[in-house]
Amino acid sequence: MQNVQIPDQKCCTPETVSQKLRILCLHGYRQNAEVFRAKTGSFRKMVHKWAQFNYITAPHKVILVDDINVLEDPDIGQTKDEDQYGWFFNRDDKTYRGIRKGGPAIGFEESVQLVEQAFEKEGPFDGILGFSQGACFVGLLCDLQQRGLTKHIKFNFAIMASGFKSQSWPHLKYYLDTLTLSSLHIFGETDKIIPTEMSEALSESFEDPMIVIHPGGHYLPASAPQKHEYQKFFKVQMLQKQYREDNDE
Repeated sequence: MQNVQIPDQKCCTPETVSQKLRILCLHGYRQNAEVFRAKTGSFRKMVHKWAQFNYITAPHKVILVDDINVLEDPDIGQTKDEDQYGWFFNRDDKTYRGIRKGGPAIGFEESVQLVEQAFEKEGPFDGILGFSQGACFVGLLCDLQQRGLTKHIKFNFAIMASGFKSQSWPHLKYYLDTLTLSSLHIFGETDKIIPTEMSEALSESFEDPMIVIHPGGHYLPASAPQKHEYQKFFKVQMLQKQYREDNDE
């Protein structure tokens, strides 16, 4: 687990760099940009001093569930309208479950292209944040970037909440090399959608992960116990951004 030291002198503030950290945000399955933005309001307030967030919606519309109560957990973030999207599907009937082993990755390439376009048109971005399937997707993007397989996608850190490794057959070739990117992993001890061990396995793919474990379930927490850890991570990223800018001058 990452252990970082923050210098005592004034640092890591927007005044010491050209701008705040810019972060691209990827929502969970059955969500969209607007829903995810609303659900992360408290989180954004905790770190607004150092970061600003851009949200995008996945390109694939999800088959609606008539009765939200039949889902494994009604608090996964599904909206009660038709604006439900996903980053890819792992069954031929275009459905998705994170714990499902094997299966295809239908629509994955289109989602990568969408993120490429976001970086090209709205970037640059210093980091990427993802939740649930979005966090799984972020892990895959980290691997693609490290192997030099992205064109416009270039980022310096990743934040994954309730993340996990994709178990789709086309993605088994990922995660073979340790990922050297700075990473923050957030997951709950009582998550019924993505078991803790799945999130731990994703974090172990990174060289020096910072891990925040909370007692709750499948959500991105933003209460007092997490505040210090979040802010510490963002301060470090701001320091590193400042260092890069100083050396580019």
